Amino acid sequence: MAKILNVRNLRKTYKSGSKELTVLDGISFEIEAGETFSIVGPSGSGKTTLLGLCAGLDHVDEGSIELCGVELSKLDEDELALLRNRKVGFIFQDFQLLPTLTALENVSVPLELQGKPDAQKVARDLLDKVGLGRRYDHYPSQLSGGEQQRVALARAFSTTPDILFADEPTGNLDEETGEKVIQLLFELNKEMGTTLVIVTHDLDLAQLTQKIIRLKGGKIISNQTKTLA
Repeated sequence: MAKILNVRNLRKTYKSGSKELTVLDGISFEIEAGETFSIVGPSGSGKTTLLGLCAGLDHVDEGSIELCGVELSKLDEDELALLRNRKVGFIFQDFQLLPTLTALENVSVPLELQGKPDAQKVARDLLDKVGLGRRYDHYPSQLSGGEQQRVALARAFSTTPDILFADEPTGNLDEETGEKVIQLLFELNKEMGTTLVIVTHDLDLAQLTQKIIRLKGGKIISNQTKTLA
């Protein structure tokens, strides 16, 4: 299988006054197309920083990241934005829906920006799949947290991304609601053949993926691959 994400000797530091804080130090791993992958570790271990770098939202200090066959350091900001728009989906802990748009509009806008003529139909179909067929015209403020995250799921998959990054997707949800969202996430992911990368502190969630790396102090302390039934 083709490698969709290849990370080599990644290092990221931040300056705080006269001090330099190393957030990631010597990170290397690879993900093949269609795999499910988790990044776990305690708060402050560098999980979200690593996800942002892999998605081209921030720049590395040392090392290299190849995403969808492209070396990210060779792209300018416009090229990075184009790559994300065409190839990458995102799900965030805090949903990040546009408050002035309805559920249907939140899902259809990414498609309309890509010039897809059937944006409304695709958005409706996805909202139906996540159980929100009666919520098309509701605004985020009229939806529960679980419903908002389901809209975010539909939006993330609307452009049929090659790879989807999910940052603590159940972090703001209660256990029962979170389990339903995760079930939908994996169902849609399997149906569309997307590569899924999850950042989470939830070890039960991580165990649902084929590969798991554990971070501590900015380093990988374990790298697990398992065969899923």
